Amino acid sequence: MGFLSMRFPGGKAKALTLSYDDAVQQDVRLMTILNKYGLKCTFNINTGLFAEEGHEYPKGQIHRRMSEKEAVSLYKDSGHEVAIHALTHPFLEQLPANLVIKEIMEDRKNIERLFGRIARGMAYPFGTFNDEVVSILKSCGIAYARTVHSTESFQIPTDWLRLPATCHHNTPKLPELTDKFINDKPFGSPWLFYLWGHSYEFEADNNWELIEDFAEKIGGRDDIWYATNIEIYDYIQAYNQLIFSMDESMVYNPSAFVIYFVYNRQMYTIQPGETLRL
Repeated sequence: MGFLSMRFPGGKAKALTLSYDDAVQQDVRLMTILNKYGLKCTFNINTGLFAEEGHEYPKGQIHRRMSEKEAVSLYKDSGHEVAIHALTHPFLEQLPANLVIKEIMEDRKNIERLFGRIARGMAYPFGTFNDEVVSILKSCGIAYARTVHSTESFQIPTDWLRLPATCHHNTPKLPELTDKFINDKPFGSPWLFYLWGHSYEFEADNNWELIEDFAEKIGGRDDIWYATNIEIYDYIQAYNQLIFSMDESMVYNPSAFVIYFVYNRQMYTIQPGETLRL
């Protein structure tokens, strides 16, 4: 087959997504920064660990979980994704199978009730898991699960239930990776920059300027698709559903997405349900 490569919506060759955990109060400031520069994030939350309404934390406490009302007020209809982080943030691989299912499905049920969206993504609590947990996630209808592994690259993921990130925001390589992502051009496959962390870390490390500078530098660019984790997953799955004729003269798009791709150095756009001649 000739040269074939996916492109993101609008024909873009780069995408950026973020993933932040625990539903802590510092997410308010983080979301303000993200919205200012047009970045999209997936917030992974533990619905069994919301703070009580009106709870006051001791002075100096850094890890401050939001109440249910605070979380709904912040995340609902925000344009960002709310995803699963397990009900009570356990080490999932240390639990019997039935309790793994409970942790995932109760968190999912609560998220769907509170935010009015079907929850299909997650991040592993503590970043730990094993093959049995992965198998259980498949049975629970989970589409992707983010690990704490950093590739320091922009490769498109292939194992979505063992999903790595490009890097944590505190990596010393963040400026170098950001410059490379902005200034270089992908050859062949498109690039995905995936940044993760916890917003309370910015307060703990007194480095809010790190995420502000990152967002200002990488945001607002015409050549980058800013998307949540699930938006990227769904688009890539739709691209992978494209059906090509044996003589490479036609392609059919069975998905509900408008798909962009490059074939033999020419950009194509194919509509949902369309059969396109190449």
